[in-house]
Amino acid sequence: MSVTETTLYATLPMIMNVLFQTFIWGPISDKFQRRRLLVITGEILAGVGTLTVFFIHSTFSNLYLAGYIIIIGLSCVEIFWSMSNIGWSALISDIYPFSERDKIMGQLTSIGGLGRIIGIIIGGFLYENGWGFRNGPLFFIASFVMFISAIPMLLAPEGGIDLKKNNGDSNIEKKGSTENHSLIFIIFMISLIFINFGRNSVSVPYSQFLSLDSGFNVDSILLSFIVNTRSLAILLIGLPVGILSKKIGPSKTLVLGVSFSITALIFTAFIYNLVFVFIGSFLIGTGEVLIMATSYVIASDLIPEEKRGKLFSYYNMTFFLSWGLASTLISGPLIDLLINIGFIDFFAYQMAFLVGIFICLIGLLIFVLLEIARRKGNFSS
Repeated sequence: MSVTETTLYATLPMIMNVLFQTFIWGPISDKFQRRRLLVITGEILAGVGTLTVFFIHSTFSNLYLAGYIIIIGLSCVEIFWSMSNIGWSALISDIYPFSERDKIMGQLTSIGGLGRIIGIIIGGFLYENGWGFRNGPLFFIASFVMFISAIPMLLAPEGGIDLKKNNGDSNIEKKGSTENHSLIFIIFMISLIFINFGRNSVSVPYSQFLSLDSGFNVDSILLSFIVNTRSLAILLIGLPVGILSKKIGPSKTLVLGVSFSITALIFTAFIYNLVFVFIGSFLIGTGEVLIMATSYVIASDLIPEEKRGKLFSYYNMTFFLSWGLASTLISGPLIDLLINIGFIDFFAYQMAFLVGIFICLIGLLIFVLLEIARRKGNFSS
């Protein structure tokens, strides 16, 4: 497969995830105010779907077709997994006050970092020993984790709000504020699209870049160490991010996170030194947890309670689409084009990183201008 084709395994599933979050599960969540149920159901169905993808793809002897079966199959899995994504996004805002959400998001992201470390170690070991996608263990382990992840959710509160109470006269007094919040929310989403598309445009080619014969030529084990440096950063930084956010504010923390992400791309692609690759990986994780925790807090403050399901799906879209679509539309075609016209592959990948940096800077500029306008009172009612 070409570089562009390989990005499809992230792009198509994320498109399906966003579509179903936005048009199906988000509105259903707002209508019935059921969050925990969506999480549990989504995890179980995704686990069953992942096993189904393995058994179907294993019946194809043509590996090229088997690859596309995985892509299509994982796209179908995301239809159900998106139930879980929108469920937990709304649930956190339902059960935690605004002042606690940055801390909670940081802690959850930190736990996710621990999961990444364990998963990457297992994945690297299995792949290095010939037990990768084709033979099934990766599918079986992933499905098992999905199944057991639903168990703790049985102890969580359902979440949701009282729509009758929320739709009372008190909302009329906040109509002007809500309209202004809607405009701010839209501009904020635009800035997040650029920020996330920029920093994640090389998420799929990242491992390919480090494995190039003309570049660092790392093997699977060393690659897992590099990626786990990112996970370690998420684990360590996720715990105190709430303290940092409270001290300097969510907006400044978000700017700091984006700055770390841009620096990480520069270190990885333009300083030909493996030590800086590890530093860059750590900064990628640091930037990721700062951006996720603080952007969630900012979005939750702008989203009305009765629309959390639908509008959090828009917020999630800025992240989910960037994990695949950015690579398919930006870095993949750029890398293929440069290689096809005669440039060495290492340079082609470097240019993809450079474009990602530029896009990320646009998003950062939009957010900074938005904050300046808000502080000057340009959005006051």
